Amino acid sequence: MSFPSDLEIASQANLKPLTEIAANAGIPEECLEQYGAGSAKITLDAIEKMADRPKAKYVVVSAITPTPLGEGKTTTTVGLGQAFQHIGSSATIAIRQPSMGPTFGIKGGAAGGGYSQVVPMELFNLHLTGDMHAVTAAHNLCSAMVDAHLYHGNKAGFDIHNITWRRVLDVNDRALRNITIGLGGKMDGIPRETGFDITAASEVMAALALATDLHDLRTRMGRIVLGYTKSGEPITAEQIGAAGSMTVILREAIKPNLMQTLENTPALVHTGPFGNIATGNSSIVADRIGIHTSDFLLTEAGFGADMGAERFFNIKCRYSGLAPDAAVLVATVRGLKAHSGKHKIVAGRDLPQALLDPNPDEVHQGGDNLRKQLENMQIHGCTPVVAINVFPGDHDADINAIHEIASEFGARAAVSTHFSDGGRGASELAEAIKEAAEEESQFEVLYPDEMSLKGKIETVATKVYGADGVEYTAAAEKQLTTYTDAGFAKLPVCIAKQHLSLSHDAKLKGAPTGWTLPVREVRASVGAGFVYPICGDMRTMPGLGTNPAAMAIDIDANGDIINLS
Repeated sequence: MSFPSDLEIASQANLKPLTEIAANAGIPEECLEQYGAGSAKITLDAIEKMADRPKAKYVVVSAITPTPLGEGKTTTTVGLGQAFQHIGSSATIAIRQPSMGPTFGIKGGAAGGGYSQVVPMELFNLHLTGDMHAVTAAHNLCSAMVDAHLYHGNKAGFDIHNITWRRVLDVNDRALRNITIGLGGKMDGIPRETGFDITAASEVMAALALATDLHDLRTRMGRIVLGYTKSGEPITAEQIGAAGSMTVILREAIKPNLMQTLENTPALVHTGPFGNIATGNSSIVADRIGIHTSDFLLTEAGFGADMGAERFFNIKCRYSGLAPDAAVLVATVRGLKAHSGKHKIVAGRDLPQALLDPNPDEVHQGGDNLRKQLENMQIHGCTPVVAINVFPGDHDADINAIHEIASEFGARAAVSTHFSDGGRGASELAEAIKEAAEEESQFEVLYPDEMSLKGKIETVATKVYGADGVEYTAAAEKQLTTYTDAGFAKLPVCIAKQHLSLSHDAKLKGAPTGWTLPVREVRASVGAGFVYPICGDMRTMPGLGTNPAAMAIDIDANGDIINLS
């Protein structure tokens, strides 16, 4: 019998009322705002009302550098969250809301998979409570106000060739990456070049994820830099009067969403910042609530430990004041073999047979990536546990090779079969996390606020990525000087680079050495609270492929959704 699809499994879920899920987590009933049967908002006064409850052990879930195969980080987060009840403990998970761009593109949704999913998965992957649309509206209101400001005299003095604020849309649409607006008659605005990014890439989204409360969000909206004068002075959303209305649109969106897993574990689903140019983490407010709901709070960080986890440590924890007690590093046999550089893997095509044959030596070769990511956890003083996400057909010799790599670093490793077995299949992993979280935490950020922007970039590049150094274009050098002069130097850095390699080059697998990180340009997300150097060509508006998922998704004769994954 074939394994059922994610949608088929999700459709058989035995959901509990969210009032019961909330009550079991200690969330006051008056803080719950129901959005139908499948989701609810949690008001931010829950943070204060729950402050006297015990604090959970705080665990970040990350992974080796991604491969086209996918390492199952979200599925592991969900499965591990479910597993704690099997060992006599409780857990809450905190994950990002997916963008509908990837949902209707190639990647699909992000509710987990198999018997480790957040449900209802259709609601999770489609709209949820409208937070994505609120971010889109707030961002585009500001865009409209920029162009209205230009039309009505440009009192702030925008240099029309140095307006950095674009527009956003929660759809993959490459045709909108670069556009010209204001065409037509005089009444249609000032002609200029601009473009669209996907909503997940919006600075509004990043600010929403890093805000600690509504008033902090209002401050961050005001600090957003929209462009510059001809003399290089930044112009903010506050200066053109947009920040207040933007915050009003986000007033409901700042409330985290409560859902549940297939095994009724509480799931806080909130915000979805891009993992390339932003933090790739769910919200601080979700974690501030979740930290008082259970014995363990599992929060997921996007892409590999060199990206999402590094930003979790150095940006999110810096603003939240929360410190992790342990970390999960998800690895697969296939992923590590891919990092050996000996296999050509193409998404959507059959895997090479050689990848599926037992070869522990190849696991050890690709295991250099796992070694570096373990080191990246440990340099932040965080105790890592390797989650070996096992696929059917994986060989014991290959799995043992991963155990051997973990032991080199004194790290625990545990096999997990949560995809096929749900929480029970992650019980061994939960036990390992429980032990690791009891060890004394030595967490610290990698660099102080006072370090120069260049110093911060070079610290991350050399210590986390393994680069020999950093080289800057003339434009990047000038931008760093401008941001330092503008008072942005105390902000942390969020390096936008290739996610498929520890380096800037996707072709460099494993843990490459003898390379230099090239910084092409530097941008400032002052409202969100970080400066992001760009290394290579970052696509902030994806495109649809030849056969996107949108071509198969439909409704059946009963009006039920089909082919959503």
